[in-house]
Amino acid sequence: MPGNSFGQFFRITSWGESHGKALGVVIDGCPAGLKLQEEDIQIELDRRKPGQSRYTTKRNEPDKVTIMSGVFKGQTTGTPISMMIVNSDAISKSYSGFKDIYRPGHADYSYDKKYGFRDYRGGGRSSNRETVARVAAGAIAKKILNKYKINTFGFVSQIGEIKGQKISKSYIEKNPLRIADKSKFSEMSKLVDLVRQEGDSIGGIIEVRTNGVPAGLGSPVFEKIDAKLASAIMSIGGVRGFEIGSGFSIAERKGSEVNDEMQTKIKSKVEFKSNNSGGILGGITNGNEIILRFALKPTSSISKTQSSINTKGQNKKLKVTGRHDPCLCPRAVPIAEAMVNLVILDCLMENQLTNLKKISI
Repeated sequence: MPGNSFGQFFRITSWGESHGKALGVVIDGCPAGLKLQEEDIQIELDRRKPGQSRYTTKRNEPDKVTIMSGVFKGQTTGTPISMMIVNSDAISKSYSGFKDIYRPGHADYSYDKKYGFRDYRGGGRSSNRETVARVAAGAIAKKILNKYKINTFGFVSQIGEIKGQKISKSYIEKNPLRIADKSKFSEMSKLVDLVRQEGDSIGGIIEVRTNGVPAGLGSPVFEKIDAKLASAIMSIGGVRGFEIGSGFSIAERKGSEVNDEMQTKIKSKVEFKSNNSGGILGGITNGNEIILRFALKPTSSISKTQSSINTKGQNKKLKVTGRHDPCLCPRAVPIAEAMVNLVILDCLMENQLTNLKKISI
């Protein structure tokens, strides 16, 4: 199965299945000399792990990471870093009842058509549990980028039809939905509770912002940084829409309204009067804040009775049992941050290697 690696200069390869013995990631390209310990990784994994609140799956996984290689005496050695997260609470029998029935909204049918064989326990590689590896790798990318004063943060901007209007960065990690508008918490939480009680699920929109990105990251024509960001975000399970800056709303406006006019101010520093481009022009960063959003579909696993077919083509009814998130959005925030950080670090390393400069950590 190809397609399990991501990045060129800071390259990651994830491995493992939702109900296998463990999951993990191998990182190639991390510079030597970075101070790194398992606690640095665990902080980010704890933000993604299940069982955090009533808004997430009740699967009880501590997601404790073990660094297997690439670190000696608390510093990276420049060799491949391997990390492992053991599965400790996989209940595979929950899936035995529909091992021969394709679950609506899942990759069961398409996997069967491609490979002729699939791991039906939680979806195997198609499960969003695979993203634990991305978050582990993203934690290292984040640590490196912080040294360059590059900071990425995400939040849930919409759940169902309820949209947040304000952005309070300090509030995001203080609420279980990871929304940035405190005034919308009651309304959003009631909606998620309602669909959960109905045995259903709900989708939403996540926004990710990155500050401190220097101008000049990304390459034309097929290696544009916004194309890489789109690829990174769309690779997350359940993502159905992606936009940069003003996004789809730009179709309703005139060029005179959306062009980001430039000016010089203090110490001849270039500034933009607006940021409709989301910090990217011609596929290359312009020094502005990178802003992206993506739509996440409702969780496919719901306990309502649905129609499907089995592997013999016979019509069947099924009700998906097990433990599932009523809304994927809160736990998707650290996943999206990780993917954005991986892209930015990869482009930063590309620039430094192209200019024959050793990346400094």
